[in-house]
Amino acid sequence: MKKREFLKKAAVLASSVTLLPSSAWALTNNERLRTAHIGVGGMGMEDLKAISSHSLVDVTALCDVDANNLAAAKKMHPKAKVFSDYRTLLKEMGNEIDAVIVSTPDHTHAPASMMAMNMGKPVYCQKPLTHHVTEARAMRKLAKEKNLVTQMGIQVHSFYDYKLATLLIQSGIIGKVNCVRAWSPKNWGYDGPAPQGSDPVPKTLDWNLWLGTSTERPYKEGVYHPGNWRKLLDYGCGTLGDMGVHIFDTPYNALELDVPFTIKNKCRKPTGFGFPEHNTVTYKFPGTKHTTDTLKWVWYDGPGAPKKHKDLKLPNKEKLPEQGAMFMGEKGRLLLPHFLELPRLIVDGKYQEMDFSKFNLGEPVRNYETEGPKHYHQFVDACLGKDTCTAPFSYAARLTETILLGVIAGRFPNKTLHWDSKQAKFAEAEANQYLDAPYREF
Repeated sequence: MKKREFLKKAAVLASSVTLLPSSAWALTNNERLRTAHIGVGGMGMEDLKAISSHSLVDVTALCDVDANNLAAAKKMHPKAKVFSDYRTLLKEMGNEIDAVIVSTPDHTHAPASMMAMNMGKPVYCQKPLTHHVTEARAMRKLAKEKNLVTQMGIQVHSFYDYKLATLLIQSGIIGKVNCVRAWSPKNWGYDGPAPQGSDPVPKTLDWNLWLGTSTERPYKEGVYHPGNWRKLLDYGCGTLGDMGVHIFDTPYNALELDVPFTIKNKCRKPTGFGFPEHNTVTYKFPGTKHTTDTLKWVWYDGPGAPKKHKDLKLPNKEKLPEQGAMFMGEKGRLLLPHFLELPRLIVDGKYQEMDFSKFNLGEPVRNYETEGPKHYHQFVDACLGKDTCTAPFSYAARLTETILLGVIAGRFPNKTLHWDSKQAKFAEAEANQYLDAPYREF
C-alpha cells in the first residue's frame, strides 16, 4: 500500500469522529489535558512518566502491542482505557482525548502521528520524527495546515547547557562557524547476517501490530523486540537516528541551519538488513548568518568514535567527553559535551573563562530529574495555551530530514550524494528509492 493511500484512509477514519475545536478544550475539560499514549514500553514509559508528572494532565488512554508493557502502564494509571491497536484507540477515543504522545519504534512514528493529526490532535512524537524523508515532510505540512501544537521528543533541547550553548554561539563568541564535529561511540548498528527461521511469538506480543506498516517477516526472539530494532533498516535509524538527533540538535538550532546540499557516509558496504556499526558522515550546508559561506559537519559513531583530528584536541591533553560536539569558528572553538556539562571555550589551545550572567539563565542546573520533564511540560502547557513549543514539527522535520539523508548515504558508502531540497530528491537517481517505502496493510 502506498503511503498516500494509508494516509487517505487514516484521514477518512479521522473525519468519522466528531471533534471539538481545539479552542474549546479549556472550556469543556476544566483546563486539563487528557492524553493518549501510543507505546508505553522503554522510552514510552519514560515519556508517560514525564507527561503525567504535569499537574494538569489526565492520562486517559494507553496503547501498546506488548501486554506486559500495557499492564505496567495500567497499574500506574488504572482509570485509563487500554488498547493494543492505535487505530482502534484513536477511533474509539477521539472525543475523549486532547493530545497524543507517540513513543513507538521509529517505523510507526509517522503512521500513528499522522492519523492523530488528521483528527486535529496535538502530537508529541519521539525522535527521530520519522523513518523516511517523505514522512517528515508530510508531518510538517499537516501540522502547519491544521495549526497544531507539536513537539519532537528531544528533551535535552530544553536543558540549561544546550540553551546556553545556543546563546553563546549566536552571540558570536567564536565568530562565524565553519565546521562542526559531533560524535557518539554508541553502536546501534549490526554488521551480521539476517536471521534465519522463526521462533514462536510470545503470547504477550501482537507481532502483526508491532510490524505495523513495515514489511512482513517472521518473528525471531531477541532480534527485533523489545530493543534491537534500532539496529535494523526496516524499523530504526541507527546510531545517527538515535544519539545523532540529540547531539545535532543544539548546533543545528544555534546555527539556524536548513537541510544540507551534499552528504557522504564512510562506512561498510550495505547488507540490506542492518545499519553499519561505524559511520563517518560528512555534510555540507548552505551558510547562515552564524556560519561561513558554507558549513562542514562531520558525524562519527560506533565503538571508538570519534577519530582523531586536530579540531578535537583539548588543552592539557585532556580526553574528549564520551559524546558531544565541537564548533570551530573564526575566533576559537566551543566544546559542548553531551550532556549536563557546561560548554567550554577554547582559544589558542587554552580554555577561556566566559561570562554567562548576561544571558539571564540563572545558575547552571546539573539535575536530570528536574531538567528532564521541562520539554514535556512545555508541550502540555502549549496545548493549554500557556506556552509555545521549542521543537515543533516545523523545526523537527528539517532536523530529522538532515539525519535521514545521512542514513540513506550509508547505502552508498564513500559516495557523495547531492540533495535538492526544493525538488526533494537526490541528483543520484538510485538514492531516491530510499526516501520512501510502501506501507503494508495490517
